[in-house]
Amino acid sequence: MHIALVQPEIPGNTGSIGRVCVGTATTLHLVGQLGFSLDEKYVRRAGLDYWKNVDLRLHVDLDALIATLPASPLHLFSAHASVRYDSVAYGPDDVLIFGCETKGLPEAIVRRFADRLLYVPTNGRIRSLNLANVATAVLFEALRQQDFGGMQPRPDPT
Repeated sequence: MHIALVQPEIPGNTGSIGRVCVGTATTLHLVGQLGFSLDEKYVRRAGLDYWKNVDLRLHVDLDALIATLPASPLHLFSAHASVRYDSVAYGPDDVLIFGCETKGLPEAIVRRFADRLLYVPTNGRIRSLNLANVATAVLFEALRQQDFGGMQPRPDPT
C-alpha cells in the first residue's frame, strides 16, 4: 500500500501518518511543496523514534508520483466527493492520495481525477476531519479488505 500526501502543511500530521506507515509496511509519499521541513522536531515527535524507519519518497508533483507507480490504482480523497471510501475494493498496490489540511486537493487534481474521488462521511457538523485520522481510517479499511496482509498482534514484550 501507498499513502500520498499532496502539499501537507502540518508536521504533526505527517509524523503521525509516518508512524502508521511503519506499523503497516506502507510507503509514504510526500508530493509537492511541503509546509514544513522534514528535519523539524515536530515531525520526529509525532512519529516518535519510528520516523527513521518510514519508507519515505518525495515527488515534485503528482505526475512524478504516478510515473513511479504506473500500474498502481489511485484513490483520491475529498470532502466534496460523492462515493464513500468503503464502497470500493482496495488492493495491495493501491495509492491513497490526500490533500493538504487547509485546502484539500488542488482543484486541478480534483477535476482531473473526478472519477476516482472518495469521501469519509461525517455528520455534517464539522468542515472536515483531521488528515492523519482520515488517512489512518482509510488505510485500515484497505488493509481490512486484504485480511490485514498477514499482520499479527504485537508480541507480548514480557
